[in-house]
Amino acid sequence: MRIQTLRKGLLAVMLLTATVMAATSFAQSYTTRYEPTRENLKAREEFQDEKFGIFLHWGIYSMPAQGEWYQNNKNIKCSEYDLFASGFYPSRFNAAEWVSAIKASGAKYITITSRHHDGFSMFGTKQSDFNIVDATPFHRDIIKELAVACQKQDIKLHFYYSHLDWHRPDYPLGRTGHYTGRPADQQNYDSYFRFMNNQLTELLTNYGPIGAIWFDGLWDHNKDFDWRLDEQYALIHKLQPACLIGNNHHRNPYSGEDFQMFEKDLPGQNTTGFSEGATISRLPLETCETMNGMWGYKIEDQNYKTTEELIRYIVKTAGMNANLLMNIGPQANGELPAVAVQRLKEMGEWMSQYGETIYGTRGGDVPPHHWGVSTRKGDKLYLHITDLKDRVLYIPLAAKVKSAVQFIDKKTVPFKPQEGGILLLLPKVPTEVDYVIELTLK
Repeated sequence: MRIQTLRKGLLAVMLLTATVMAATSFAQSYTTRYEPTRENLKAREEFQDEKFGIFLHWGIYSMPAQGEWYQNNKNIKCSEYDLFASGFYPSRFNAAEWVSAIKASGAKYITITSRHHDGFSMFGTKQSDFNIVDATPFHRDIIKELAVACQKQDIKLHFYYSHLDWHRPDYPLGRTGHYTGRPADQQNYDSYFRFMNNQLTELLTNYGPIGAIWFDGLWDHNKDFDWRLDEQYALIHKLQPACLIGNNHHRNPYSGEDFQMFEKDLPGQNTTGFSEGATISRLPLETCETMNGMWGYKIEDQNYKTTEELIRYIVKTAGMNANLLMNIGPQANGELPAVAVQRLKEMGEWMSQYGETIYGTRGGDVPPHHWGVSTRKGDKLYLHITDLKDRVLYIPLAAKVKSAVQFIDKKTVPFKPQEGGILLLLPKVPTEVDYVIELTLK
């Protein structure tokens, strides 16, 4: 009995030691001290100044036109799903036209899916023949063409890259992709890790300067799964020191990450349930949102947000000190949906007038209120009034105000100093999508 008790005690100690060692290893993996380079810090500032980007979710999942999770949601085996590649021929794809339409919106960068969860690479990789050059009759590297067009039109290019893969047999099975027909006896993270790093090396070597790598998929495994992010992040920063790293893991940022993203939520909010427990960091911030209801193209989803809604989303995001990454799902024929192109044009018309109050700003001195938000650049504080049914507006503000004008025409707006702020006497009840008052601070 004593021997059995001793064995139980020894086993408990061994288990506790193993648990502590595993936890320590996991913690070390994500808390290795990262010192950003001068180029990286400069890139972070530029990223914050840009304020607005366009997300493109495009792959062979555009063929069935049911969104980017089609294979997983419908439990389609790879042997059948792969047939989409053999028919993928986006004959109307024109990189220059895409970039021109996106630039017309006022967006400063593009983030495109280089490889999504289905494992299909939208670039000419040598690591797998499951890519747009080798597996499709199109035989063109759309990422290369897009990179060239972005460089010519002065738009930065970022790459979305999936950490999970429903196609490769060496990817360790996680929460998703259980019914795609991958063999269960070939899972090997060392092999898969090499594959990812080789692809990332290609992306950061063959396509010119890249603004950021936008990772997704960490949520497919529990927190104790060691993705070896520190090693992977170090590789990226070595290949291109100015390339930023973000990861859509819905947690607080790990060491080595350069910006923090929030999926379908403004920073600090958690209406989707994705960001529970995540706090706002001091890193540059980005909110990603869909223009309609899906990321990848879904033929019956025509529920596009209005231009007014999109403009107000840009304004709210900037007021919360973040960038907006607005998504479009391109069609299988290589075109951006006509409705999306029209929205881009209309957003650009507004940004051409009011971009000064967005680009290069940071979240303003006045926190978000029911009436709107504020942004700041130097001694200029911009009040973005999006919902006010009165001509009188109290603004809590510690700084002294030198002058107040309507941004659009610089006409004077009367104001009175009040305890803890000022009282604005607006010339009218605001009816614009965003009525902007420019305050010059002393």
